[in-house]
Amino acid sequence: MTVHLTIEELAVLMKKGAGITVDPVAMASRPDSGFDEWGLDSLGLLGIVGELENRHSRPLPPDADRCKSPREFIDLVNSSLPAGS
Repeated sequence: MTVHLTIEELAVLMKKGAGITVDPVAMASRPDSGFDEWGLDSLGLLGIVGELENRHSRPLPPDADRCKSPREFIDLVNSSLPAGS
């Protein structure tokens, strides 16, 4: 995984963590659509948050699992992970 979370990586995490297959191109064309439109519930998002915290050995902000859209989540994750982590 790169330092910054991308739509493509988020799609992989959605598949791995929640069993949801998402076309990253489609998600990139509608990044502000709700996670519920992609089939991801709050428990699935919590699993993705946990996976990212484990990979980077640091917690994400407490509200990370309350993000409503891919853009909101990616922006939060990328703003909270320092360069080179």
